[in-house]
Amino acid sequence: MPARRRLGSTLGQESMSLQNHVWIFHQQGARLAGGAFEDVASAEAWISEHKLTGLLTAYPLGEGCFDWAQRTGRTGMSDEKLKVRCTDPAFIGSFTTASQEHFHYEDGKRQS
Repeated sequence: MPARRRLGSTLGQESMSLQNHVWIFHQQGARLAGGAFEDVASAEAWISEHKLTGLLTAYPLGEGCFDWAQRTGRTGMSDEKLKVRCTDPAFIGSFTTASQEHFHYEDGKRQS
């Protein structure tokens, strides 16, 4: 069962909440994800063991990242730009937002 917790990031006055999420690790320079984890602790153990460099990000389960960001007002785009982008499959399929909780790692160690 995926981890369920309130994420600590904030956007304006409203806090970000992904009740159903998974942690995905992307190695720096990789095209595809290297691992999926239920919690940060297990992801960090794996990242540390293999001395990986990359990004660990919380992704919503059961919903695309773009759809989640659009639904919660976290696309970071003007209405004009959003209107154009929401019909672009390449954009939607590769969309991420800084509003997702994420951590950077270098040689297996979390960076500040």
